[in-house]
Amino acid sequence: MRVLHLYKDYAPVIGGIENHIRLLAEGQRSLGIDARVLVTNTGCATLQETIDGVPAVKTGRLLNVSSAPISPAFYPWLYRLEEGVDIAHAHLPYPPGELGHLALGRSRRFVLSYHSDIIRQRVLGALYAPLLRLVLRRADLIAVSNPAYIRSSPFLSRVPAKCRVIPFGVDLSRFEATPAVSAAAAQIRQRYGEPLLLFVGRFRHYKGVDVLLRAMRTIDARLLLVGAGPMEQTWRAQAEAEGLLGKVTFGGEFSDEELVAAYHAADVFVLPSTNRAEAYGIVQMEALACGLPVVCTELGTGTSFVNQDGVTGFVVPPGDPDALAAAISRLLGNAALRRTMASAAIARARAEFSKEAMLTRIVAFYQEALSS
Repeated sequence: MRVLHLYKDYAPVIGGIENHIRLLAEGQRSLGIDARVLVTNTGCATLQETIDGVPAVKTGRLLNVSSAPISPAFYPWLYRLEEGVDIAHAHLPYPPGELGHLALGRSRRFVLSYHSDIIRQRVLGALYAPLLRLVLRRADLIAVSNPAYIRSSPFLSRVPAKCRVIPFGVDLSRFEATPAVSAAAAQIRQRYGEPLLLFVGRFRHYKGVDVLLRAMRTIDARLLLVGAGPMEQTWRAQAEAEGLLGKVTFGGEFSDEELVAAYHAADVFVLPSTNRAEAYGIVQMEALACGLPVVCTELGTGTSFVNQDGVTGFVVPPGDPDALAAAISRLLGNAALRRTMASAAIARARAEFSKEAMLTRIVAFYQEALSS
């Protein structure tokens, strides 16, 4: 089977979709599938590379329109690479790539991974909507990470018969509590204090760190914020203005090893996102894999699919610092409850969110598309 993944970026660019495509492509090649990647480069030159065994073409980028790279070279390469391809697998949203397949694609089947609606860019979203509806009609099948998104998306809810739920997966072996990880976790607890709350993610408008900071006024714990992004200075100023710098640490970006240790060091993981731009929260899966109870928000997306309310953690309304503080304090005040939820978290990660389970489901998804 020959598969071509289409998106705007790929490794070493770091991001949820980029990491997902990398895990898929590397896993598929390990199964004997000829998986390749066509994306744009971060510079103006076109590159042909093999990245950890995956052939990738990165076409030269001229400019960005909003967050969408424009690359004229993408289109002749798409036409060339799709010859003889069984599955063209587009990862949405990337409008220029989707338009390219509609105009030039010649794979046997065309499938999608629908990662999220366009939320904040309302003008761009309105312009994109007709193209998106056409892409969804042309697709043979659509992979969606969770059932809630099929119901709540104004686009997916029109084509539910084409949608298949395929949860994202992670490499669970990365998150094992080895002696080295446990030692590093102990050092983190000593450095940042305890009990310890953990947030991991890009500092973007929808992540809800401002709500978490307001909640911290009544929580007797330390908070470690791992990440960086455009809202960092605003949130630092908020923490200082509210007198929280004594118990809130902006830790910056961590290496993979440091991040795994942080998950094992924490008592509770918090994802306080405030709108549907948070389509899933892959960091929650990583926390569950480390046996870390989660407090997240109900957004009508995948957040409450990954984290099961009352089982692996708690789900609260978005934008509500009091509800967030109450859920966190309930977990911090009950060690037995944390242990019970930690066991449930590990069990859920192993059953639903392993890379092996994801690869098995995606291969069956391709086979269904080819047999339709």
